[in-house]
Amino acid sequence: MMSREDFVSRFGGVFEHSPFIAERAYDAGQVPEPLTAAGVHASLTAVFRAASPQERLGVLSAHPDLAGRLAIAGELTEDSRKEQSGAGLDRLSPAEHARFTKLNSAYVEKFGFPFIIAVKGLGKDDILSAFETRIGNGRDEEFATATAQVERIALLRLTTMLPEAE
Repeated sequence: MMSREDFVSRFGGVFEHSPFIAERAYDAGQVPEPLTAAGVHASLTAVFRAASPQERLGVLSAHPDLAGRLAIAGELTEDSRKEQSGAGLDRLSPAEHARFTKLNSAYVEKFGFPFIIAVKGLGKDDILSAFETRIGNGRDEEFATATAQVERIALLRLTTMLPEAE
């Protein structure tokens, strides 16, 4: 069985900047062997869902703005950089960048956390469309949508980390 230190080192970043999720899953004995993306995702997601609303808000708040200042400064986590780049968010025109910046600001002001969407398989137009639709949601609905997107991002990351052959 993998040590706690190794488990947290490997999976602590699956939920953005929130290693407490991997720590709690390990401490609760919720590490399924053999390690599979689905099994680890189920364990980590159970811990995420059991976390307090304030802790879940902290996980949401740990996510970077899409095409935001961290991306421009090159300060995204490697996973976030790859995800945003794959969606073309590193190749926006000045007008598109201005639109993302305006939406990011309005969204954070309204909801208190950044807009989160699993960008894999989406293009910038898909993301902008979702952004413009979701900004009209109520806070409870959007908190639920954002947490579901965080769980999807975690699964996509785990699928890359743990091909089912392991």
